[in-house]
Formats: sequence, structure tokens, C-alpha cells
Amino acid sequence: MAEFEDACQELNIPLIVLPPASPKYNGGVERANRTFREGFYNMPMLEDSVRGIQAELTKAVNTYNTYRPHKNLNNLTPMEYLKLNHLEDLNTSHIY
Repeated sequence: MAEFEDACQELNIPLIVLPPASPKYNGGVERANRTFREGFYNMPMLEDSVRGIQAELTKAVNTYNTYRPHKNLNNLTPMEYLKLNHLEDLNTSHIY
């Protein structure tokens, strides 16, 4: 963690440390964590290698961002929401 903090300091990126499990401060992230905990991490793993599990996680993230509607986004997927509202800023390389 110290390396990450040092890198942020060198790049002048402020770090804001929130208490864990604090939906009132970070509700979107807490909700996403819950979704992945319920829908991915609690599933029996079909893969037994790190590479296989990474592939399964990539599929889950893709489903979360492109197929699963989100209530707070007017039942759009995050990708649909970005395309409708922020197309000029859309860089999808980090979404999949």
C-alpha cells in the first residue's frame, strides 16, 4: 500500500480514505461490491487456476457493465448510460 500512496503523492493525486462499509460516503462502490459478492464471489468456481478465475471475473465485469440494467441509471446499463450522456469522454478500454 505504501508504494501506491507514494505513487499518488508523486503524481499529485489526493487520496481520500473512507471507512470500510460506509454506504453513506461511497454508496455506488458499496453497491457494486455487494453485487459482485452476491453474484460472483459466492458462486462455486468452475476454474481452478488464476488465469481461469481472471477470465470469469472479466466476463462478470462485462455483464455488469453491458448487459445488466441498473436502477439508478434509469434501467440502463453503465455502457448505455455513458453512450447517452458522456459520449465525448467515452474511453471503454477500462470498462471491460
